[in-house]
Amino acid sequence: MNHIKGFLHTEGKKIINGKGEEIILTGWGLGNWLLQEGYMWLAFGERFDRPRRMEQVLEELTGKEYAEKFWEKFRKNYIRREDIMYMAALGYNSVRIPFNWRILMEEGPGIIWREEGFELLDHCLDWCEEAGIYAFLDLHGAPGGQTGTNIDDSIDNIPRLFIDKDNKEKAIALWKELAVRYGEREVVGGYDLLNEPIAPPSAGGGDHDYLIPELEQFYRDAIAAVRTVDQKHLFSLEGPHWATNPCIFHEKYDDNMVLHFHRYAEIPQKKILEDFLSKSEELNIPLWLGETGENLNEWYAALYPLSVSLGIGYNLWPWKKMECTNSPCSICRPEGYNLILDYIKGGAHPGYQQAQKILDEYLNNILLENCKLYPEVTRHVMRKVPFSLRATDFDEMPGKGKSFSGTAGENQEIDYRTGCGMRIEEDQPVGEKRFAFDCGWDRFALILQKGEFAEYTIDAEKEIEVEIFYQVKNEAVMIVEVKEAYMEAEKEEEKKENSKLEKEIKAISGEKSVKVRFLLSKAGRKAVRVTMLCGEIAVTRLQFR
Repeated sequence: MNHIKGFLHTEGKKIINGKGEEIILTGWGLGNWLLQEGYMWLAFGERFDRPRRMEQVLEELTGKEYAEKFWEKFRKNYIRREDIMYMAALGYNSVRIPFNWRILMEEGPGIIWREEGFELLDHCLDWCEEAGIYAFLDLHGAPGGQTGTNIDDSIDNIPRLFIDKDNKEKAIALWKELAVRYGEREVVGGYDLLNEPIAPPSAGGGDHDYLIPELEQFYRDAIAAVRTVDQKHLFSLEGPHWATNPCIFHEKYDDNMVLHFHRYAEIPQKKILEDFLSKSEELNIPLWLGETGENLNEWYAALYPLSVSLGIGYNLWPWKKMECTNSPCSICRPEGYNLILDYIKGGAHPGYQQAQKILDEYLNNILLENCKLYPEVTRHVMRKVPFSLRATDFDEMPGKGKSFSGTAGENQEIDYRTGCGMRIEEDQPVGEKRFAFDCGWDRFALILQKGEFAEYTIDAEKEIEVEIFYQVKNEAVMIVEVKEAYMEAEKEEEKKENSKLEKEIKAISGEKSVKVRFLLSKAGRKAVRVTMLCGEIAVTRLQFR
């Protein structure tokens, strides 16, 4: 499917294509391709945490000549046409291309372009054009660094983009050059001027909040420079503190801009979006959840359908990394790779030939066809059967009385889905974090009593099985029904004739789950509703097959 239909632009709180149709952005970011991060190589610690340090270590391990050839082949292999075509085949409509300024410009005095870097972007845009998906150019590492951490390839963890004149001039010249080269390319969805500018003081690199006014001025100056050569593309602008603080959005920096924010490690509920929803209303601009992820599949199934129901597109991070299950592509660890990791941590040098052999295998393993693929990640992101979902992540929209009953007394001790009028209780006690971004939201259960209901929108085939996991508090009878999803039903001329299937189920003490099968007249977006006729149960999870 070709999603590219002219230049994207904003119209109030919506992103619109060239045909006047709203587009909700869905996609992944190509992290680690043109700006590397050590954790995606299973390396942790400062020695191997950003491109310039990783380049140094690779040269130490393999020698200067091999290292230069390694990086050339790495960039050729890590993202190829096959990756972009596969992303489109999974059903996404856009991709975010993060890049380091050093890919496109030489360090040092003056402005010297690196044509080999622009060729990488040229090829990727051509693939996106062929695949029919929009591409967003993301300056992930600006001259001098805009964040002040490893993710911007800064030298000393200080966001020198906002301090040193030369860095700012280089960054603005770079955006103007990108606009000159790509200003007529409809495949370019927009310009993401800076990724995660100005880290919070809690990040440990010092308090650089005094530079926030410089960030605002950078946006004004960069936009002015781009607009001298490109009047068509939209801008994607991020606030400080990992793009979680909307404080700079007291003005509209351009008539064609989206407010871009990030969300990690948060309990997936509307509350974590409300600050940005308020800014969207205030400035009448669209929102984009432009970087998010690194969590469990069921967390994806909770947050991204919620985001879409509120008119907010998303872009997950990252498309590919080593030994993972929560990205679409997992790179297999090369044989002997622990020798590389041990050296990074201060261990013995494995020997030049051995290191080269290990890294040669790595270069082969990063090819898409040699990765382990996880299509179930996308099934959870888009709620495509088969997938599973926590019961507490019932549909937020269209709201009380429609997608959930909302008549229960809430548990005031739990700050989750507050204001919905649904009772949520702990099913499991708080435990230790299982991974860095673990928010522990999946320890809760949804309590349903007589007359209460919860609804879950899914993308189903003609035959589905719904398995409901629960604990019986009082023997209960429930109705499980499948009908057209709310938005789909609204399109029908005769909503009252909207077909639905329902089955009555008894929940008996001692049972842990019940399975219900449905044969549907057609596939597509459906709403599965669980309604209690009598009794009480604590529902933990729903599995759709």
